[in-house]
Amino acid sequence: MRAVVTRVKNASVTIDGAVKGAIGPGFLVLLGVHVDDTGAQADKIADKICGLRVFEDAQGKMNVNPKDAGAELLIISQFTLFADCKSRRPGFTAAARPDTAIPLYERVIAACRDRGFHVETGEFGADMQVASVNDGPVTILLDTNEL
Repeated sequence: MRAVVTRVKNASVTIDGAVKGAIGPGFLVLLGVHVDDTGAQADKIADKICGLRVFEDAQGKMNVNPKDAGAELLIISQFTLFADCKSRRPGFTAAARPDTAIPLYERVIAACRDRGFHVETGEFGADMQVASVNDGPVTILLDTNEL
């Protein structure tokens, strides 16, 4: 699995002109599922997202985890994180098909909620417009093959 985790002041996702999900301070997470991913990768990436100490402490150092910072999460499915860009037209054969990707995407969401986070989502496979105000900016790339 891959995730692009951006610390935000706020973020929202709109589908067909209606806001589907919105958060205040927290993380906007773009989440991609690989064809070979399993529940273990979903658990691993959820654990990492929920434990990233990138919020500032009283001394201004990135030392506070999202739970202690009162962060919310907006998690958006993003199959293009597994784009093969060897040619000018990206290929997406490494991205999991919906029958595999949806349950793993939902498992990450559930794992974050189980840890006490308020989680908003987009809609898997929908044409979404995502808006965010980056905070910092702080953007972290996660890949379960490197964790």
